Amino acid sequence: MPIERLLEIMTRLRDPAHGCPWDLQQDFRSIAPHTLEEAYEVADAIEQGDLDRLRDELGDLLFQVAFHAQIATEQGAFAFDGVVDAICDKLTRRHPHVFGDAVIADAAEQTAAWERMKLEERAARGDAGALADVPVAMPALTRARKLGARAAQAGFDWPDASGPRAKVDEELAELDAVRSAADPGAREAELGDLLFSVVNLARHLDVDPETALRRANERFARRYRHVERALDRLGQPPASASTELLDRLWAAAKAENP
Repeated sequence: MPIERLLEIMTRLRDPAHGCPWDLQQDFRSIAPHTLEEAYEVADAIEQGDLDRLRDELGDLLFQVAFHAQIATEQGAFAFDGVVDAICDKLTRRHPHVFGDAVIADAAEQTAAWERMKLEERAARGDAGALADVPVAMPALTRARKLGARAAQAGFDWPDASGPRAKVDEELAELDAVRSAADPGAREAELGDLLFSVVNLARHLDVDPETALRRANERFARRYRHVERALDRLGQPPASASTELLDRLWAAAKAENP
């Protein structure tokens, strides 16, 4: 089977006598950034609609799982089969309407049931509080959304989007008040509060902030490249272009790259 071939390759890469020196130097911590990078590569392939690349990137991500499992096997902690068993058990446990007799009306009800089960599992592990297992290593926007959603499940939330929208205005005013403060930490704190408020607004608008910002980044990059090409045709270096010219070219770039 292909998965057995992958695990055999992974074992050989980590063989103390004949393995790869780089692979042998790695541990959970050193591999973790690569695991995150591969997950982002998967997301990017999906965003680009490139299914051939998606196949390859999913393979890279699967290799990361095999790598972590191999290190765990060497430490006597768990093996790849244990990883597979754990997710199979979790999926069957969290889908009693598929693998049991429970009845779920729709996707919204399933989401609510899923969150209840996760809450029960956290309680069984002794995790204290609604925010106990939200990973610190998550991208900041994604973690902010998850923190807000978890707090909302516990009843700590606005009833509609007008609440976080007003909070954005409040945080903007507080940021303005410290813009010239001598302490850069004050500016950072207020800007952080503003960003967190924007994420809460995104949650109430049912918009994923990480996706929204990633797509905004791409729009900016496309439009900036358009401006660069226009300046090049004019023989005008960007650093010496007037504000009026840049504004005009940017407006044209936005019109061509909505």
